[in-house]
Amino acid sequence: MKTLKEVPCGQTVTVKKLNGDGPVKRRIMDMGITKGIAVYVRKVAPLGDPVEVTVRGYELSLRKADAEMIEVE
Repeated sequence: MKTLKEVPCGQTVTVKKLNGDGPVKRRIMDMGITKGIAVYVRKVAPLGDPVEVTVRGYELSLRKADAEMIEVE
């Protein structure tokens, strides 16, 4: 099981599953991150927080804690 937090810069991955509960999961889905969507990891800050990704043609910054809830392949 690999999470979005572990993906190196410059890689594109596919979302497999969203973990987490209620409001947090809902917020991630509202940002356009849903099962089967491609996510490109643009940049990871020096300390790993935040992670910058491109989803559905727009750029997004995710906290490390949120990126950990997103299972990818």
